[in-house]
Amino acid sequence: MRDFRDAKAMAQTLREALNAKSVSLTHSESLELVAKILGFHDWNVLAARIQSENQPPVAEPGKPARQEIAVDAAILDAYVGFYLLNDNAVFTVTRDDKHLVTRLTGQRSVPIYAQSKTEFFAKVVDAQISFITDVKGQAISLVLHQGGGNHPMKRIDPATAQKISDNTAEKVKRQSASPGTEAALHRLIEGVTTGKPNYDEMSPALAEATRRQLPNLQSGHEELGAVQSVAFLGVGRQGDDVYTVRHENGASHWRIALDSKGTIMTAWVTPGP
Repeated sequence: MRDFRDAKAMAQTLREALNAKSVSLTHSESLELVAKILGFHDWNVLAARIQSENQPPVAEPGKPARQEIAVDAAILDAYVGFYLLNDNAVFTVTRDDKHLVTRLTGQRSVPIYAQSKTEFFAKVVDAQISFITDVKGQAISLVLHQGGGNHPMKRIDPATAQKISDNTAEKVKRQSASPGTEAALHRLIEGVTTGKPNYDEMSPALAEATRRQLPNLQSGHEELGAVQSVAFLGVGRQGDDVYTVRHENGASHWRIALDSKGTIMTAWVTPGP
């Protein structure tokens, strides 16, 4: 999942989106803007934070560090494949010698290491993965545990994964808003502000995350005030639509994506300048 560690990729996406609309932005300007969007004073501060976060996580006091164990190559090979996060994003698992490497559409590769035959953890980010297998030990799905949330993904075949990848690449190239995302964003913001979001139009994972984060989301939007305008900026690398929302007392920046049935499968917000 994308966060501030992916600021350079976000800056590139922003430049590409604005260039498509004949708005020129230098590389350094895009980095400074993304830093502001993510709530940092400037790019230097954000760069320092990224550097510190890329160090291996330190175990919490009183909590034992995760221990890496050796797992047979045959077991690792049974997990290699493609897993569906949503209609725009595929979670790819490959093997690199004695460990696995994961990559989510539009994001960097992240190595993961075994702590049991089915439980794995990342060292560069705080994330864990549980593989669910059939009676033969072949993975049929996985669950990504990150940021307090659980994200189940079923296994898909290579042809389906390639089709999703091609469709997402075409969305990114086209840089046009998907039908329904702006209206869904208006409803989502209204629901968050009133404390009554419509969980029925969210994916289970998004509904779970929204319930958990609602108090903070609500207080933040109450401070921003009423929505004055919503402007489409472009399409992110995962095929999500990027919007800037102007409020009475500030701005927020949203990424949102719908599935083929109109369900909100992805939505996250960062404060704006």
